[in-house]
Amino acid sequence: MNNLAGKIAVVTGAGSGIGKAVALLFAERGAEVHALDLNADALDAVVSTIANNKVNGKAIAHACDVTKQGQVIKLFDSIGRIDILVNSAGISHIGKCDSTSEEDFDRVFQVNVKGVYNCLHAALPLMKKSGKGIILNMASIANNVGIPDRFAYSMSKGAVAAMTLSVAKDYITEGIRCNCISPARVHTPFVDGFLQKNYPGKEAEMFEKLSKTQPIGRMAKPEEIAGLILYLCSDEASFITGCDYPIDGGFIKLNN
Repeated sequence: MNNLAGKIAVVTGAGSGIGKAVALLFAERGAEVHALDLNADALDAVVSTIANNKVNGKAIAHACDVTKQGQVIKLFDSIGRIDILVNSAGISHIGKCDSTSEEDFDRVFQVNVKGVYNCLHAALPLMKKSGKGIILNMASIANNVGIPDRFAYSMSKGAVAAMTLSVAKDYITEGIRCNCISPARVHTPFVDGFLQKNYPGKEAEMFEKLSKTQPIGRMAKPEEIAGLILYLCSDEASFITGCDYPIDGGFIKLNN
């Protein structure tokens, strides 16, 4: 089940968090993983971990800025064939509409929306040439329900969900599947950094408070998110396209 032997996968944001967990799991399941991130040192650590684990797959690090279309196209063309694309790179922002500056709005848009578009734009011609391909985009519960103080972030994830549907519709006859997932809070380095910056000395208290906003009573682990991504990118999910899968500890349906 969920064997990726012989598959070539591109994973953005692979230096940490969910992207890192996806890169590690995909390599374990036999894929050749092209790991993309701005942080070259973090990428090297991920690739080294995969090499040291002596798994069936392998990983190649690519320091890349997904907001730069020319850079993305050049890199994807150099890879040559892409069977799977996981758009995991993204940033967050805290603020309501009237407290979000134009600079912050543009920054979130550039990474979370244009970055996804750039990778889609570069990967789709290669997938069309192969006559097949699988795309998994990272949306959020924020594109399903209203999240306080997340105006720009919610905007960006709503765009990701819409792009997912558009790509799924436009390329379904060319053997290309496109889905997205909508996680709730996931315990990543971003969460730890956020707590240290905004709640010094109260990190544990605030972590517990944020964890309990999910009905299941905790945050997700990156590995749990990676498990769903693996399934949706596997041959076992070959009948699934144009879908958004919540993975949220009951947040959307049970948080009354």
